[in-house]
Amino acid sequence: MKKTLAGQNDNLTGMLLVAAPQLAETVFAQSVIYLCAHSPEDGAMGLIINRRLAQPGLDDLFAQLGIEPSPPERRIAVCMGGPVDHSHGFVLHSTDWTGEGSLSVNDHATLTASLDVLRDLAAGRGPKQALMALGHAAWGPGQLEEEILRDSSWFVAPASDEIVFGLDHAKKWRKALAAIDIDPLLLSGAVGEA
Repeated sequence: MKKTLAGQNDNLTGMLLVAAPQLAETVFAQSVIYLCAHSPEDGAMGLIINRRLAQPGLDDLFAQLGIEPSPPERRIAVCMGGPVDHSHGFVLHSTDWTGEGSLSVNDHATLTASLDVLRDLAAGRGPKQALMALGHAAWGPGQLEEEILRDSSWFVAPASDEIVFGLDHAKKWRKALAAIDIDPLLLSGAVGEA
């Protein structure tokens, strides 16, 4: 019997990857990653959504990008999106706003890499829910599947607005585990396959 990733659907776009204990000594320790794109043939791309950055702050970023008003009318979290290309930013947001450079992830989220969404947010408009990520996480074809199925490095959990866009970043890992009925206090450093 073939082991699958998420029941009948092997496409994990729009799902959460929740770091297992064996990633404790890596950059992904207790990370929650929102998968923006995934296919076994093309690989995967996602954003860490629970690593809020102290620096640069939103005001600093807007000043560097020449975005007015300063200070912004609306504030959003700025996260370390992953270890790849920290100089490139993405805004993950609700589907009530779209613009040039927007990619629909699913019925609940859109990913935008243009400055238009930041300008609208700074002016008090834009999507109802949003977070900004500097950098991203990426996997080549088959790599993520191997990390999930063979290495048991990640748990797959459903995404919710509360977890993705919630402001309590310190609790997102525990909330994501709770969404799949896993108590983090019962996890050992070596999670095996069931």
